[in-house]
Amino acid sequence: MSAPITLDQQPKTFGLFSMTLFAVSAMLVLDTVATSAAIGVQGLSFWLLLGVLFFIPYGFISAELGAAWPQEGGMYVWVREAFGQRLATLVAFLYWLSQPFWAPSVFVLFTYTLAAVFWPGMSQLSAELIVIGLIWAVVIIGILPVSWSKWVNNASAAAKVLVMVGIGAIGIAYAVKNGTANSFSADQWAPSFGLNWGFLPIIIYSFMGFELMNSAGAAIKQPKRDVPKMILLSGAILLGAYMLATFGILASLKVDDLSIVTGIADAMKLSFDSVLGGYTWLYELLMVVLLFTFIGNMITWSIGANHSMAATGLDRKAPGVFGHVNQRFHTPDYAFVLMGVIATAVTVVNYGLFASKESVFWTVFALSSIIFLLPYLLIFPALLVLRVKRADTPRPYRVPGGKAGAWLWVVLCEAGMVFTIIAFFWLVPEGTSKTLFWGFTGGGTLIAIVVGLWLGRSGSEVASIGDATAIPEAAD
Repeated sequence: MSAPITLDQQPKTFGLFSMTLFAVSAMLVLDTVATSAAIGVQGLSFWLLLGVLFFIPYGFISAELGAAWPQEGGMYVWVREAFGQRLATLVAFLYWLSQPFWAPSVFVLFTYTLAAVFWPGMSQLSAELIVIGLIWAVVIIGILPVSWSKWVNNASAAAKVLVMVGIGAIGIAYAVKNGTANSFSADQWAPSFGLNWGFLPIIIYSFMGFELMNSAGAAIKQPKRDVPKMILLSGAILLGAYMLATFGILASLKVDDLSIVTGIADAMKLSFDSVLGGYTWLYELLMVVLLFTFIGNMITWSIGANHSMAATGLDRKAPGVFGHVNQRFHTPDYAFVLMGVIATAVTVVNYGLFASKESVFWTVFALSSIIFLLPYLLIFPALLVLRVKRADTPRPYRVPGGKAGAWLWVVLCEAGMVFTIIAFFWLVPEGTSKTLFWGFTGGGTLIAIVVGLWLGRSGSEVASIGDATAIPEAAD
């Protein structure tokens, strides 16, 4: 048996630039842009409003926790220090499990975008096989060293910004030539809870991911200095990109004609045909870049989620896979493989249960989103608990406003989470059985929580990250 391998042994590869690109790659989720545009022009006001009431407070909290506890595992460490090992393991498990549930929805968008642009006659079987193939491509890339896979993250971040700017620019050009497809009069900007309010959680969901960089904290060169800077830089890029892309879609495509699955491709096709009719190749090139971003996004999130799960040390307990570290690449290989197995099963079941592309996408997306967001109900109050429980821990960055400010930011973020989770349960795709939808999302969530609590009990004797991640490597 060789010497123990730990995640803390990986090289320091992330500087401020790479961290910012990592965050942008993770948080700039193009699979939600069309859905947020479905809110209508008032959605742009909601982006600004929720940016102030949720996004900024969320950044404050993540900056303080990330700078004070920059160890490998990120949010797992924060919850463990605040609420104990058992709940920390539950949080890490839910965060991890959301990825194999989310991957099918992202790659469903990939296949239907591919079909809309390049392969109109794609069969459902072909689409399903492509989804499964992409899932395992993510698994393979995720197992490779972080120093290698980070280049996919960086390229994905740049590609997303390019697509976002492209959507906005061609939409503006379309509006200048033809006028906007939707009215942008002052009354349309007024926030309201109209027919499309159910898509509002998409905006809050799209803000999530600041803590992901700390999930690979051992690979950050100067975490206490660079984590707060990364949040400010990436936050400015994200809000601008989301609003620009949303405007671009609404400028060229009427809300009533907007598909939450192929909305980006449809809007850009309409704009390109009108403004740059002779440049079909440029449209197709941007669509290839868009397809790449779906893959890059999943790789980024799977790296963070699997590293968080590996940090729980569950390899010392049943079922003995999550903490296993590859001897050659120093990455949690077994966790990635298990993620692939679960994502494949979810894909097969989802295609078997639901008929329309919107139902296939939204049902599994809603389930993954609920499971993904549940951990934040503990992450946010961890700030307040650790201010008391770990008051002696150095905090290079503190949220503004003192004690009152800390309470305000936590309450705002917690309220946003509760609303978003309830809304994801509430919105049922048109033409989908409510019983089937609620059974799938509610049942899946309940099973995830029960399994997570069981794992938390199994791993409750593991006392520290340093001990938990020192795992004897099995012989190859």
